Amino acid sequence: MEAHALRKQGWSISRIAAHLGRDRKTIRAYLAGERAPGERARAAPDVFEPFADYCRIRLADDPHLWASTLFDEVVALGYPLAYPSFTRALRERALRPHCEPCAASRGRDVAVIEHPPGAETQWDWLELPNPPKPWGFPGHAHLLVGALSHSGKWRAALAEAEDQPHLAEALHAVSARLGGVSRRWRFDRMTTVCHPESGKLTASFSAIAKHYGVGIDICPPRHGNRKGVVEKGNHSLAQRWWRTLGDDTSIEAAQADLDGFCARVGDGRKRKRGGQVTTIGALAETEPLRPLPQAAYPAVIEVARVVSAQALVAFRGNFYSIGPGLRGSSVLVRHRLGANSIDIVTASGITLARHRREVDGAGVIARLDEHVSALETAVLQGFSDARPCSRKQRRPPSAAALAAAEALRGRPVSTAGERVVVDFAAYIAAANAAASSVKSLPGKENQ
Repeated sequence: MEAHALRKQGWSISRIAAHLGRDRKTIRAYLAGERAPGERARAAPDVFEPFADYCRIRLADDPHLWASTLFDEVVALGYPLAYPSFTRALRERALRPHCEPCAASRGRDVAVIEHPPGAETQWDWLELPNPPKPWGFPGHAHLLVGALSHSGKWRAALAEAEDQPHLAEALHAVSARLGGVSRRWRFDRMTTVCHPESGKLTASFSAIAKHYGVGIDICPPRHGNRKGVVEKGNHSLAQRWWRTLGDDTSIEAAQADLDGFCARVGDGRKRKRGGQVTTIGALAETEPLRPLPQAAYPAVIEVARVVSAQALVAFRGNFYSIGPGLRGSSVLVRHRLGANSIDIVTASGITLARHRREVDGAGVIARLDEHVSALETAVLQGFSDARPCSRKQRRPPSAAALAAAEALRGRPVSTAGERVVVDFAAYIAAANAAASSVKSLPGKENQ
């Protein structure tokens, strides 16, 4: 359109080409009507057309047939062009049929599902690779994302694991950030919520749903687009927030930064409702959400920890003491949601210590008096008042060492400290026998 307009103003083809940054032949072809916008110039006649029916039949019989395999077949049948031209012709004619089991969300019609205000919250876990080392998370960090289906408002909470107790804690935390509880919650087929094969709720999660008074909806298998609102939130949080998080950020600082990102970026997104432009945050304020229960569901969180050299166990940004003698051992930290204490137990269930839970991320070192006394006693008993051993004294092998060496050489040795008994009668008899033998020798009479 711009080329035609400039031409009517008297511009030359060279000047139009320089102005638009295109080749002169391209401008000339558009002005002459030889080319149309959005249409690739094709060789006439279309050399693929004779092979189209064969490709359609082959792909209908086998939707997963590789294009390279099909290309080999049509080349043997006389197809003259290169592989890129062949695949472009397949795409333009949409000859490969849609396979529902393999691509349930692609290649089919979609529609925007209307959700009444306050009707539904969509939930999903987001695995975050390579968490900062100070967090101490093995492998991945986990982010539970909740999104209000009507307004699109989403909030998220970091967690150490995806088991049901951590899910219950994160559900309460995210619901508080969303401003309340909707009438229904939607999940995919996660094992902490339902039996994946049947989609029926587990008995343990049914108790959580009853605690919050919500109905539960489970997505059909392989229908991730059914909860597209939270999936879009996952994508934004992973690409715009997680990728830029610093290595030295604590988990408490990361959660605070995440809350700020959701409020600043997530709630600021534009939406058009009733012919007027509004924002996600403004829409969310109009959703009728029920208030949260006074306390979270009393699930028991249990995480493994390693005892430090100072007999301390780390948990949520604080350190709690146990008795000495377990350095490097693995213990379990148990905390019931809503309680103000934590228990440190062994793998067999023996309670080592119970502490009042400190504020997460406060950096408190909580030591019980009995643990301090026991640790000091254990440390002081390990010291000696004697002088250090001299490193320059001469100490040859002892008799026991020499005897052991002789035994290794195969020589008979007496046992160290063995008592030797001499029989003098046997000695006298032996001496007399020796004297008699000397007298009987010739020439010895006068000696």
